Amino acid sequence: MPSLKEVKSRITSVISTQQITKAMKMVAAAKLRKSQDRITQMRPYAQKLTGLFQNLSAAGQVEQAWYSKQRPVENVLLVVISSDRGLCGSFNSTIIKAASKLASEKYNDQHTKGKLTVLPLGKKAFEYFSKRGYKMESSFWNIFQGLSYDGVAQVGEFLMEEFKAGRYDKIEIVYNEFKNVATQILRTEQFLPVLPVAKETTRQVEVDYIYMPNQEEIVTGLVPKALKIQLYKAVLDSNAAENGARMTAMDKATENAGELLKDLKLTYNRTRQAAITKEILEIVAGAEALKSA
Repeated sequence: MPSLKEVKSRITSVISTQQITKAMKMVAAAKLRKSQDRITQMRPYAQKLTGLFQNLSAAGQVEQAWYSKQRPVENVLLVVISSDRGLCGSFNSTIIKAASKLASEKYNDQHTKGKLTVLPLGKKAFEYFSKRGYKMESSFWNIFQGLSYDGVAQVGEFLMEEFKAGRYDKIEIVYNEFKNVATQILRTEQFLPVLPVAKETTRQVEVDYIYMPNQEEIVTGLVPKALKIQLYKAVLDSNAAENGARMTAMDKATENAGELLKDLKLTYNRTRQAAITKEILEIVAGAEALKSA
């Protein structure tokens, strides 16, 4: 049985940890409200812009453009969106496992030939893939330090330029989509080339547009905007999912600390009682010894 001093030290340590996890839960909750508002406001705009883009695609306006060119998949770029910090449950491990699985299964040939590149957005993904010798595009891993549309738009511009120049034949994004505080949905989406609209969808969304000032200018301006918004939405989703995961993890950690505290206090009382009983027995034994003498 541990000594009273050891148990008391552990109780003090657990109480301190519990206070930290409570504070972290409150901070995560405050950040979650802000990030949840941002993604909630962004989704309708992103969906409408995507719908408009699909209508143009269905009308045959974007089929032959650079962003829809289907090339033999030789060079692949994986955009992996993680967080900068841990203590958010399985948030980062889920993303990293999914990206690693893509590399080892779907793009094993490209990975073996050194033609698979990872572009991490977030410190955790950057650290993981850099330590394991993956080919990296590491210019934007700290994007969450002052997250803004302009910062994400620079990443989107880089991705479009790389694809347009033919340095990558396919670009995919791996991220966690925010559903609610306790649930994140793993998503793997093709960023470039733009996937053609299904025939069933085409029949439903055909729209006859009147272009002002002209069709080429509208389409040329819309596509980069739509792609940047798609990437920005993925980043905002990941940010909200991270805060939700951290809030849930810290809430669970606080509960576990409370349970551990109960057990330690019970152990402390039992140890204290045993020590008192032992002292009483020693006193009684000493008294009996004096009587016998």
